Parts: sequence; structure tokens; C-alpha cells
Amino acid sequence: MTPDDLMAKSVRAVASARLLLDDGDIDGACNRAYYAMFDAAKAALIKLAPDINSAQVKTHGGLISAFSLHLVKTEILPVSMGRSLNRAHEVRQIADYTGDAVSVEQAQSIIDQADFFVKTVHTHVHPDTSGDMQAN
Repeated sequence: MTPDDLMAKSVRAVASARLLLDDGDIDGACNRAYYAMFDAAKAALIKLAPDINSAQVKTHGGLISAFSLHLVKTEILPVSMGRSLNRAHEVRQIADYTGDAVSVEQAQSIIDQADFFVKTVHTHVHPDTSGDMQAN
């Protein structure tokens, strides 16, 4: 997938997360919010760190680690972006695998962070078209 494909997918995932939360599916909303960030992070790595080993970003842990190493520690993206990605991963793990409850407030926070994450990555992946992204 190209960075453009991944960014379009991430925008759809944020929109889906909002719809799922509005419908009362908290776990599904957390899942979609995380994957919005995952796809945007992958797009950023492909575009901004093109020499990265593609095998490194095939797992969740590998992608999160590569994002931190190549984009956050190099100050291409702010530290808060790495924290948000890590937190969304943790919440998705809880929602998808542990059976523990995620509150509506936690889900809303993750969705808001995903929206900000996707928009911020978009401005770095396509700096000359940052105003062209469809608003969520």
C-alpha cells in the first residue's frame, strides 16, 4: 500500500470509530481508532523514513518501535504522537483481548487522539496539501 492509500484508510478508520462509539460499540471504536493511527504511522514511515526495513513494520510492536525511533526521536514528529500511539495500542489490547471494560470517556479520548494523530501525520506526509484532507 502507498502512503496515500494508508492515509485514506486512516481517515476512514477515524470516521468509523466515531460511528461505532455513537452506536455504543466502545470496543469496536477503540479498535478502529488504533488502526487509524497504525495506518497513518505506517504511511509516515514509508514517506519520511524510506530506508526502513519493511519487515520491521509488519508487527504492531515493530511499527510502534520504528515510529518512535525514526520519527519521534529524530524530532520529525512530536513526542506526544509516540505516546498517543502507545496509549491507543494499550487501550485496543484491553478492548479486544482482556474483556476489561473501556469507558466511553477513554474511547472518546482515544478517538480524539487518533483524529489529531492522522491530521498531524497528513501535514508531514503531504505538507503542500495539508488543507485538502477531509475533516472528520
